[in-house]
Amino acid sequence: LEKALDHIKNGIDINTANQNGLNGLHLASKEGHVKMVLELLHQGIVLETTTKKGNTALHIAALAGQEQVVTELVNYGANVNAQSQKGFTPLYMAAQENHLEVVKFLLDNGANQTIPTELMDFCNDKSIGVTTPEFTRKSVLVTNSVSHDPLQTGFTPLHIAAHYENLNVAQLLLNRGADVNFMPKNGITPLHIASRRGNVIMVRLLLDRGAKIDAKTKDELTSLHCAARNGHVRIIEILLDQGAPIQAKTKNGLSPIHMAAQGDHLDCIRQLLQYNAEIDDITLDHLTPLHVAAHCGHHRMTKVLLDKGAKPNTRALNGFTPLHIACKKNHMRVMDLLLKHSASLEAVTESGLTPLHVSSFMGHLNIVKILMQKGASPHASNVKVETPLHMASRAGHCEVAEFLLQNAAPVDAKAKDDQTPLHCAARMGHNEMVKLLLEHKANPNSTTTAGHTSLHIASREGHTQTASILLDMNAQLTKMTKKGFTPLHVAAKYGKVDVAVLLLERGANPNAAGKVGLTPLHVAVHHNNFDVVNLLLSKGGSPHSAARNGYTPLHIASKQNQVEVASSLLQHGASANTESLQGVTPLHLASQEGQPDMVLLLISKQANVNLGNKSGLTPLHLVAQEGHVGIAEILVKHGASVYAATRMGYTPLHVACHYGNIKMVKFLLQQQANVNCKTRMGYTPLHQAAQQGHTDIVTLLLKHGAQPNEITSVRTTTEKHRMSFPETVDEILDVSEDEGKYSSLFNVMLGLRVVSIMFIRITRHMRTPQKLATPPPLVEGEGLASRIISLGPAGMQFLGPVIVEIPHFAALGRGDRELVVLRSENGSVWKEHRNRYGDEVLETILNGMDEDLESQEELGKKRIRRIISTDFPLYFAVVSRIQQENDLIGPEGGSLTSKLVPMVQANFPETAVTKRVRLGLQAQPVPDELVAKLLGNQATFSPVVTVEPRRRKFHRPIGLRMPLPPSWRESPRDTGEGDTTSLRLLCSVIGGTAPAQWEDITGTTKLIYANDCASFTTNVSARFWLADCPRTAEAVSFANLLYRELSAVPYMAKFVVFAKMNEAREGRLRCYCMTDDKMDKTLEQHENFTEVARSRDIEVMEGMPLYLECSGNLVPIRKAAQQPRCFSFQAFKDNRLPVSVKVRDSSKDPSGFLSFLRKSTKYEDSQHVLCNLNVTMPPCIKIIGSDERRRTLTPLALRERYSPPVVPRHLTIPRWAF
Repeated sequence: LEKALDHIKNGIDINTANQNGLNGLHLASKEGHVKMVLELLHQGIVLETTTKKGNTALHIAALAGQEQVVTELVNYGANVNAQSQKGFTPLYMAAQENHLEVVKFLLDNGANQTIPTELMDFCNDKSIGVTTPEFTRKSVLVTNSVSHDPLQTGFTPLHIAAHYENLNVAQLLLNRGADVNFMPKNGITPLHIASRRGNVIMVRLLLDRGAKIDAKTKDELTSLHCAARNGHVRIIEILLDQGAPIQAKTKNGLSPIHMAAQGDHLDCIRQLLQYNAEIDDITLDHLTPLHVAAHCGHHRMTKVLLDKGAKPNTRALNGFTPLHIACKKNHMRVMDLLLKHSASLEAVTESGLTPLHVSSFMGHLNIVKILMQKGASPHASNVKVETPLHMASRAGHCEVAEFLLQNAAPVDAKAKDDQTPLHCAARMGHNEMVKLLLEHKANPNSTTTAGHTSLHIASREGHTQTASILLDMNAQLTKMTKKGFTPLHVAAKYGKVDVAVLLLERGANPNAAGKVGLTPLHVAVHHNNFDVVNLLLSKGGSPHSAARNGYTPLHIASKQNQVEVASSLLQHGASANTESLQGVTPLHLASQEGQPDMVLLLISKQANVNLGNKSGLTPLHLVAQEGHVGIAEILVKHGASVYAATRMGYTPLHVACHYGNIKMVKFLLQQQANVNCKTRMGYTPLHQAAQQGHTDIVTLLLKHGAQPNEITSVRTTTEKHRMSFPETVDEILDVSEDEGKYSSLFNVMLGLRVVSIMFIRITRHMRTPQKLATPPPLVEGEGLASRIISLGPAGMQFLGPVIVEIPHFAALGRGDRELVVLRSENGSVWKEHRNRYGDEVLETILNGMDEDLESQEELGKKRIRRIISTDFPLYFAVVSRIQQENDLIGPEGGSLTSKLVPMVQANFPETAVTKRVRLGLQAQPVPDELVAKLLGNQATFSPVVTVEPRRRKFHRPIGLRMPLPPSWRESPRDTGEGDTTSLRLLCSVIGGTAPAQWEDITGTTKLIYANDCASFTTNVSARFWLADCPRTAEAVSFANLLYRELSAVPYMAKFVVFAKMNEAREGRLRCYCMTDDKMDKTLEQHENFTEVARSRDIEVMEGMPLYLECSGNLVPIRKAAQQPRCFSFQAFKDNRLPVSVKVRDSSKDPSGFLSFLRKSTKYEDSQHVLCNLNVTMPPCIKIIGSDERRRTLTPLALRERYSPPVVPRHLTIPRWAF
């Protein structure tokens, strides 16, 4: 003390502090030197000086338990509620270190125990990630952190006392009024902390003082969650005895049993199960405790759960079972336990992955071996029809692949798109895998659906070494894809120079012509791969090669303004005047595109500026059409004639006037163009401008001497038409704005010389059956696959066949249905349209066209129906129906056999008909699972057999053979007749579009049994059905019930959800099941709805009731005017379900899951989920508008709401006419 006073007298600053901000008062307070503290205060030291951490002398004295120093500082005026940087007060300091007397003194002197602090890392639970089937996508996380940010917690002294287990301090605080249920921002109460710490006495104290046992944190953890996560069995028992909710869920759906499983706390699991915790409880992602244990690799926990009855095959939301997870995470012992408890080796995820797929992709060889030993099949396939070998090959796990190959895995197994494991390895550039597969005799020339070999794929990806390996194993350089591309074409397209060098060195032909005559040089030029272009030219690639339409690489470069590429081609001998089949030169294309640099380049290489195409169109005509005045100046400057005329007599001035390009008209007139020149039909430029309504051009022409009284040779002016390049058939679409959006889906192709006039107008409209006076006559089981197509001009006869491609929405995946086309010439009579043209005719149609005809297989994948016709009826209709065999049957007799069910046959004896008529045979299979779902084991049925047309009487009985019902084939009960047999023959003779009326004709029809079939004769064509029904009196009612389901037509549709928040916590959903509807629904746009979810295409049945379920943080609320959450699907109609929802917890994201379900039937265990959609509500936006605006909006919305949606497909007319 004396020495300190001497320093002060000598002038030292009394407030001097060290590097941590501690001054003399802080240090004296810490050590309890009361006299020093008093002297320093007397000498004027600043009482509230803080350290770098914000602590005052009172903080330090309280922390050290220096009761006398605390007393002096408080008496001298120290602030008892001063807070450090982290929010601690002296009271917290004393409570933390259990200095009871200091706590009492501070409380007696005004210390506030409700001031929250900002310090304590309470807990941060680990994440449990279950990877989705694609492995590389985002994880389904089970993450629950009581404190995501430990610096923003806000704890009170009672929290601190609970954390440090200072029982005396806690009692004192509670006695002085501490809030036992105080919740900071993160929602953690002292009971949460005590439960996590496992302090039994503290927990009892808090509960005795009124702690809420079900209080939840921000992440919705209860105290029971905290105890279970940290393995405190005694705490769990106390909490459960006090009524803690055992099934309480966190925001991710975790219950206490999940937390115990995650922490591997066996005794806790047993304790929870003893109190009846649900052993298979699921999270929002449908994860059970067994999933959690499998993920963490807790084999002891896994055993306990299995021994206690946990289901080993429970599927998570993504379809993963605990076995999938154990295989993915390489937890061998967990996997062994699961297999011993009957975990399914064939269980599949949502994407069809088995455990063997998962382990093969992850490269866990030991797991793969055990799964194979236990019987896992290497032939199993996922939804993409990929085998485990595909997965291993894609991931490059050679050891796993070798083991699979050694155990009979098919080396050339084909996936859905016909990709083999070799394709997968080649795409990823796994060279060692490629070698391994080739060593095991993989076919290097196997092709995908599109015709790609592994060499094509390696070339596309630029894997030079992979390509070299494939070539060493005799991969073919000349193999072409469906579109006619060799590997060199592919390398040229994607600019893979190194691969191209390799292919050329190995003998690839640089001039190989593809399906439409395209060479690799064409492709490289089209994709502007300059280095590949130069490489091909240096290796003998011909710049003169012409495609099927006559285009050379220079044509392409000119059209795309690739000046550098064009220069290289010209330097290698390309002709600037080369012509296509229609006489088009590179200068035509460059001029039309308005590319001055390219035009100058071509002219500098002696391009003929006056060279016309087959119709006589010169580059100046095209420039006049497009309005490129600058290009016109260049052409005229280099000798282009403004008087050049086409074969029909059109000059550039005619063209410019027709298209309304006034600047071009002025330029041509300045160049002395003839203002009164006539076409062969007598049209002057003034006719063209007047016809198109270009008033300013009419005025200009008259000023330059145009004769207003000139008449055409035809004496009349036809409707407005538009010229195009070349003068050809042109597409003019009579479509609405909505139809235009889908124009890429509708295609009409007219071949060369199919019309003999100069201009025609192709129109099409999409109709609904309700709009027609006589819709197509559809029977049960038939449905329109698209809207009815109205094409114009109706009755138009072409000189050759025309291709029409129409998108459809029929579901054909089961293989039992087909598409047929109906046509109507007048809208009242419909008949089947039959195609009499083969593939060779199609190639003839496309000869000279740019279009590339897709195969039937490709069209099937895109759901497009091709129609070939030489005329346009008034209507086309595409219909989905059960497959039907048809033939012309005459007096000589004949037979029909079903391709779908070969055991079904109809025999027509001689003279059964007196003239040749077309008869049909239809056999509709009856799925066993459908019968079991609707009827259980009360009856079984054969296929439904129909002879078409129905109600036709035959002159002699015809014979029918059909298979017996499954139960009868397996165990025939008797072979009696009439009511003495359970085998019933049912018949419906109703024809036309009337619904079937089944009746039992067993007593009047003799059945003959042979080879699991029954045969009988009939004089009338009808529907026939065999049923094995012991309760014979109910056979007809069972048939009616089953037939209603069988006759429903399947469609491919999408579920689309729109959402809007009305208030902070309340919003609206509008759910649609769409076929061809517009995705941007007009009404929803006007009402400011936002699209929040969209499903993939899903098969739904016509008339199917669809049910909606909500989960997560969105709760459906029932409005008085709203119907139940159910609607029925109707194809090409507005299937809309409005749902009002409320956000369950406003502190969490307004998101949840929507599940669309088909209602379960009597004999089904559970509902069938069609799809699950994750939905997040958009922000609440208030739209402020006038009353008038609100009044006018509704009628407009309703008008657009009920306008018929359309689904056109791109209309493509070739650019040559006649």
